[in-house]
Amino acid sequence: MASPTDSSSNLKHEIKSILLLDDDIELADTLKQLLETHNFLVTTVEHGVDGVTEIMRFDFDIIMCDMMMPQMPGDMFYHAVERTKPHLCSRFIFITGYPDKPEVVNFLSRLPEAVVLNKPVSNDELIRTISFVLKKNGAL
Repeated sequence: MASPTDSSSNLKHEIKSILLLDDDIELADTLKQLLETHNFLVTTVEHGVDGVTEIMRFDFDIIMCDMMMPQMPGDMFYHAVERTKPHLCSRFIFITGYPDKPEVVNFLSRLPEAVVLNKPVSNDELIRTISFVLKKNGAL
């Protein structure tokens, strides 16, 4: 029988899960393939409405969220998660192709701890950022 110490050290080596929200299907597919080569389990959705459904089913280790999406943009999705599962808010990585858009700037300025990547994102930068957020949340 494993001791609690043994099981917690095993947890650190488990495959980590990522919820990827992006309305650009080709980009989401490309990122999913990349992340799966790094042993992440990736679930992709095209907008925040489907993202909320996934969040209600599972607590992901990382939530990669495009800021500009139809039906429910990234800020609205974040607020939905904040209301339903606030413990997941520290797991967000926001991705935007519009870093100077006023609504993006305004939203992110209210989240001083926000982790943000601007498109296009290099593979190395993406993996480093995911590792940073996992470490920050004690998942690595």
